[in-house]
Amino acid sequence: MKRFLMWVAALGALWLGGCGYNQFQQLDEASKSAWSEVLNQYQRRADLVPNIVATVKGQASFEQETLTRVVEARARATSIQVTPETLNDPAALQKFQQAQGELSSALSRLMAVSENYPTLQANQGFRDLRVTLEGTENRIAVARARYIQSVQAYNTLVRSFPTNLTAKALGYTLKPNLTVTDEAQISRPPTVDFGTGNNKGNATQ
Repeated sequence: MKRFLMWVAALGALWLGGCGYNQFQQLDEASKSAWSEVLNQYQRRADLVPNIVATVKGQASFEQETLTRVVEARARATSIQVTPETLNDPAALQKFQQAQGELSSALSRLMAVSENYPTLQANQGFRDLRVTLEGTENRIAVARARYIQSVQAYNTLVRSFPTNLTAKALGYTLKPNLTVTDEAQISRPPTVDFGTGNNKGNATQ
């Protein structure tokens, strides 16, 4: 009996390995880890915003509407509660993406409008914050790309034969992914008119 149970256990281990069970576990954990890095970088950016806003406020003539948009966009982005279930909820993930995209757009506008203010551009603190923000945006892009790749690998396993049979049997379903095209459109920097005349704050989206 003992030997029989050992054979059953061995066969079970072989089946789990051959049917993709271990791969599902590995790719699921990889996607969660990649998502954590996305959140870390978004939080890093959110933490920069108060310092950027405080620095820009020192420029007395800076357009208030642009600052208000940044502050409000940050508030919306940080108010969304991200839970493990978010990764399996397309609507929740889309809402999170939209809020982050709006913050990207607001910050892009602020940086574009800031070009109209030489004294602000000469401020070493502002220049340092700008460099840090640009680095953070690059980190976000890298983290998002890694997450997208991890989800694609997981979803491919869900769709492929014979691992799709394991997915059905054990309840593994497709994960919603980040949408690169939509956020790229949201985050596109605005056009700033540097023509003649009084052009302070004259930015168009």
